Amino acid sequence: MDLDFTDDQTALRDTLRTFFEKESSTAAVRAAEPLGFDGALWRKVVDLGLAAISVPEHLGGGGAGFVELAIAAECLGQSLAPVPLIEAAVANDLIASLPGERDPRLESLTARVVAGELLATLALHPVTGDLARLVPAGAVADLVVVLRGDELLLLRQPDRSPATPGGAVHNLGALPLADCRIDTESALVLARGPAAVRAYRRALSRWELLTGAALFGLGSRALDIGVDYVMQRKAFGVLIGTFQTIQHRLADNAIALDGARLLAYEAAWAQDENLPTADTAATMAFLFASEAAFKTASEVLHFHGGYGYTLEYDIQLYFRRAKAWSLVAGDPRAAYGQLAHRVFGAAQAPEERAG
Repeated sequence: MDLDFTDDQTALRDTLRTFFEKESSTAAVRAAEPLGFDGALWRKVVDLGLAAISVPEHLGGGGAGFVELAIAAECLGQSLAPVPLIEAAVANDLIASLPGERDPRLESLTARVVAGELLATLALHPVTGDLARLVPAGAVADLVVVLRGDELLLLRQPDRSPATPGGAVHNLGALPLADCRIDTESALVLARGPAAVRAYRRALSRWELLTGAALFGLGSRALDIGVDYVMQRKAFGVLIGTFQTIQHRLADNAIALDGARLLAYEAAWAQDENLPTADTAATMAFLFASEAAFKTASEVLHFHGGYGYTLEYDIQLYFRRAKAWSLVAGDPRAAYGQLAHRVFGAAQAPEERAG
């Protein structure tokens, strides 16, 4: 396993860092609240082809892999870009990879999704009734992929688009979350049976690894903010950055974030290589990055003292999102329990993981 970037991947990282630093300043992030979506920035992201970068070239995508997507997610996390790149990329890849039930409407929708004319997202929790709850990007998406029973459905949301956002659920992280109603009559069936559950499970794993990469990016920028601040703020006449306890905590956070980066890119590599451990690696990367990013942002906020809690300081933007981004997937304690069962317990049925 060689996780060093190729020349092309390094160039992609440098380009995207420059792009997001320019287009997603903290002022732009604040301006996008409370919905957490910048339509103009999303159009630029689509024009770069990022949302379809992993879709095969013969379908109009970039033909790249999840390592490239992880690079994009890391850069997004560093700047807190208010665009649903991760959800859209995972949904686009899923829609393009499934043939559907020979419905002629699906081919047209797939082409429009890959072209960026429609915004698709993924419900992170299977549904049992007629409502998918707290769908990431559900307030701005045109299409939502959901798993109901053993059917993978593609839902059209006519009243939810970047131009007319609606139904957003207020949340700490300023994410465009929404409950999406399921209209069975208009829904398209992407897959049924075990194949549907497997495809959904793999999509969730890809969301986890990309979110893990984004959380690493978030944490690394929060750490930079912390280092800069402790080298300016004084207490008792000296810089607080000279205090050993602060130095040690910053060093611990830096080491943890290095581990989060390694896990995220290892999980992305495993997806590209289609390894049997890919899904487990994705969950590990997500859970570890969630903890590392929140701990870093939380401690840096405390280094700011009371200032850190005020809206004028940037660290609160990172602190709130460090918590909210990971909670979209649900209770992390349950995820740890499922992970332990998959690694150390008996073989688990796909239906159990999806549920």
